[in-house]
Formats: sequence, structure tokens, C-alpha cells
Amino acid sequence: MGQGLWRVARNQQLQQQGYSGQGYLTREHGRRIATNSVSNTSHRKQAQGGIDIYHLLKTRKSKEQEGFINLEMLPPELSFTILSYLNATDLCLASCVWQDLANDELLWQGLCKSTWGHCSIYNKNPPLGFSFRKLYMQLDEGSLTFNANPDEGVNYFMSKGILDDSPKEIAKFIFCTRTLNWKKLRIYLDERRDVLDDLVTLHNFRNQFLPNALREFFRHIHAPEERGEYLETLITKFSHRFCACNPDLMRELGLSPDAVYVLCYSLILLSIDLTSPHVKNKMSKREFIRNTRRAAQNISEDFVGHLYDNIYLIGHVAA
Repeated sequence: MGQGLWRVARNQQLQQQGYSGQGYLTREHGRRIATNSVSNTSHRKQAQGGIDIYHLLKTRKSKEQEGFINLEMLPPELSFTILSYLNATDLCLASCVWQDLANDELLWQGLCKSTWGHCSIYNKNPPLGFSFRKLYMQLDEGSLTFNANPDEGVNYFMSKGILDDSPKEIAKFIFCTRTLNWKKLRIYLDERRDVLDDLVTLHNFRNQFLPNALREFFRHIHAPEERGEYLETLITKFSHRFCACNPDLMRELGLSPDAVYVLCYSLILLSIDLTSPHVKNKMSKREFIRNTRRAAQNISEDFVGHLYDNIYLIGHVAA
């Protein structure tokens, strides 16, 4: 009760002195306005004989209140740099506002080449009425068709003059494209071994550690889900390509394509053993070295041990 009476008396005293919450805020607001006025005056005095900084800041603030800045008011280089960060959908929307800027050929050319790194049409004289925006739409349509039916997708690219009917050109297109469905691509490469041969030769495994090179290989050419003839073909082609890219290392280690083939199979089996939750008793490093050297006797123990460490620390080679 005593504390309640004291608070009532204190509030009455503050009201009489004019320090109520509203009055205090009003005087505080007035003090800040006066301070800002003095500060603005000093800024204007400092800018005499030069640029009126206060005026520039005031103009900038009014422009910001109007909304997003108009790209057409910026230098062309800056406008194109801003628009280059957009994807195709956003760039189409931007063309509704800035038609001349967003329809620029350089922007659409960059989108085409960043998504489909190689097309035969890039190295040809463009036909009459050619535009990279139209080409982007055709490439997108062809990729969707490929992901539904690979043969129809490749035929679509050829019918539009985007790709030449050549295994090497198709292999380059696949190697530089990331929008193709890997399951459909695996089916297509299994049927087109000529394209697969050229695709393997596009890989450069020079000075790469064997498990890392195998991971890179399976990122471009996905391994089948089950063992079979296609997996053996992939490992065989990889082994020959790896040896061709590292002739000095092969001589130093005394490895042949057959020995690399054995090592690759050992790495795949080890990857499954160490990463599968169904395998309770994981293979030890000593067991891996013993089993691998039993299959390939010329391989040093230290080299095989490094292979085990790589799989143990980094993970599956064909994930």
C-alpha cells in the first residue's frame, strides 16, 4: 500500500513539472531536430565553393523513395553487369521493363555458354535471323526432350543446327552440359559406345591421385547401380585413359592398365564396404592392403595404404 501511494504521488509530481512521457518525447524530438539543423548547416558551410553535399544527399533520398533505380539511367557497362547475374526467367521479366538492355545479345550469349558450354553452332557463322535468346529457348527445349528421350533430344539438336552429327561433337556437348538427366545419359552412353569413347578422351587426369581421378570420371559418366558389362567397360576405359595421362607415374610405380583396373575395382568395393550402413564389420586398412597386393603384387604397400586413407577420409568414389 505504501509503495502504491508513493508511485501516485511521484507521477503527480512529474506531471506538474512537465516531465510526462509524451512531453519528454516531444522536447527530445525538438532537441534532435535542432541538433540536425545545426549539423546540416555546418555541412553546407563546409561545402561552400564545391559540391553541395547536403543537396546531393537530399536528392538521393528522394530518388530512393521513388522506388528501384532505373537501369537506363546508369552507364551501360554497369547495367549489363547487374543484369548478368539474372537467370533466364528473371531476364525475360526484366525485358518487360528494360527491353533494350535485357534483350542484349551478349547477356543471352553468356547464359547459353554458361549452361551449355559447347555447341557446334558456336563455331559457325550465324544464320539469318539468329539470336542467342532464341538459341537459349531451343537449347532448353532440347535438354528437356533429351531428359525424356535421349535419342529424340539429340535429333532435335541436330535438326536445329545446334549439333553436328558427329560422336566427337556430341561428346563435347555432353561433357560441357550439366542440365542432362544422368540416368538418361547413362542409358544413351551405354547404347552409343562411339560417343562414350570420345567422352572419355576429354578427361585430363594428369597428376591426379587415382581415387580423385575416379571420382571426377564418375561425376561426368555415372556408374551403373549394379555390376555388369557396362561397369567393366567404364573401368577399362578409365584405366587406359589414366595411364595415358600419367606415363611417368605409371613407369615409376610399375603400373599397367590392368593393374589400375584392379585398383579401381578394389576402390569401388572398399567404398561400398566403408559407406554402406548394412556392412557391420568394416574392412581394416591391413585387410585392404593384403587383399589388393594379392591381386596386384607389384604395387607398393605404402601406395595401397594411401588409397585406403583417401576413401576413409573423403568417401565413395562413385557416389
